[in-house]
This record gives sequence, structure tokens and C-alpha cells, in this order.
Amino acid sequence: ICKRFVTAVSRIDVKNDDVILIMGSNAAENHPIAFKWVQAARERGAALVSVDPRFTRTSAMADLYAPLRSGTDIVFLGGMINYVLKNNRFHREYVVEYTNAAFLLDPAFGFKDGYFTGWDPQKKTYDRATWKFQAEADGGPKQDKTLKDPNTVFQHLRRHFARYTPEMVERICGTPKAEFLKVADAFSTSGAPGKAGTIMYAMGWTQHSKGTQIIRTAAILQLLLGNIGVAGGGINALRGLA
Repeated sequence: ICKRFVTAVSRIDVKNDDVILIMGSNAAENHPIAFKWVQAARERGAALVSVDPRFTRTSAMADLYAPLRSGTDIVFLGGMINYVLKNNRFHREYVVEYTNAAFLLDPAFGFKDGYFTGWDPQKKTYDRATWKFQAEADGGPKQDKTLKDPNTVFQHLRRHFARYTPEMVERICGTPKAEFLKVADAFSTSGAPGKAGTIMYAMGWTQHSKGTQIIRTAAILQLLLGNIGVAGGGINALRGLA
């Protein structure tokens, strides 16, 4: 699932949030200027969620804190994506109209045993011939805005993340199931129309060996919730003197 543009977000914009998730960052201690706007949002009633292997100063300020094992962020985020899909917490209108979720993929495209279609175990490369959308006569992608067709990006996403259950999160991340569900429930409230949520991260993700994949997973979560391109939304990298 993707959107066709990326927006730059001012730190001040965080004051518009209803819920703020901080992972891969100890913003309260390392980014005090950015955290000023987190506090401004909290004064308006926003909830602050901290997910971190350590109980940091940010965690001490948070309304919710959940621990996880270092390096398991993708599983935690994958669990949140599954929670959003399973409990219909996604922003349907946004997902249908502003992402590629309704686009139909080639019927031959799929994912099994950890590999997408086209994997050559000998060459250790992919033949990406099936990695394409079904096309209309004018060349545009075919769509099913009901999201029910099994070939939609949405249904592929649902199947892909179905394995990321709360039990899997608990087993791999070490996060107690009850604590994970509290975080997933709190952050997914930002998917309601008129609500906004942001994810703030720093070097805990950027310098991770799988940093790109972590941030991409966070982007999928935010797109499902309709939190890209709205006041207070986005995935905010904390840098320098922020």
C-alpha cells in the first residue's frame, strides 16, 4: 500500500495530534524542542504512547508504555497493522480514494513461505514479471473500491499481515499481550474521521540494519489510518536540534 507523494511536516504540526506514538526515539531527553509540541498536544488531550526496550524519560512522560526486545520493531508494527485490519479500524474512505489499496494485482502474484512469486533459489534473485497491476484498456490500473476482490492490494495486505497476531508479538517482541493490545487500541483511534496521529522516530530506527523496512511498515500503518497528508499526521524523523 502506498501514496503518490510525501509531505514534509513541521514539528509544530504535532500539536494537532490526538495520539502520538514514539518508537526508536527518546524524544523527551534527546529532542526537547520537538517534544515541546508533544506536550502542547497533550494539553489538548492527546495521548502519548512510548514503545522502547528501555524505560526512558519519554516512557516516564507517556500515558502508555510497552517494552519490546531490541530489533523486533517490524513485528510490533506488523501486529498493529493486523489489529487495524482485523478490527476495521482503518479509515476506509481515505484508503480507497487516496492509496493504491483498491488496485488489482496480477492474479499470478503471491507470497508463500517467506517469498514473493518469481523467486529463483539458484540465482537468489526475483523474476518480477507478475509484480504488476491489472490494466484497463486505457492503461490505467483496474480497481475494486469495495476492497473485496482477493487480488486487491488491500486483500494481499490483509493476508500478508494476518500472521502478526498478538500472540506472535508477545513471543517475538517479549511485549505482554495485554500491553500490546492497549497500544494498538490507543493508536488505532487515530483512524477515525477527524482524528490524527503521528509516529516519531530517531536513530533507533534510522541506524537499524533493517531501518528502511521498519519505516516502510510504519508508513503502511499510517496510510491505513489516514494519517498521511493531514494536519498532525505523518512519520516524523527527529534530527539534529529538533
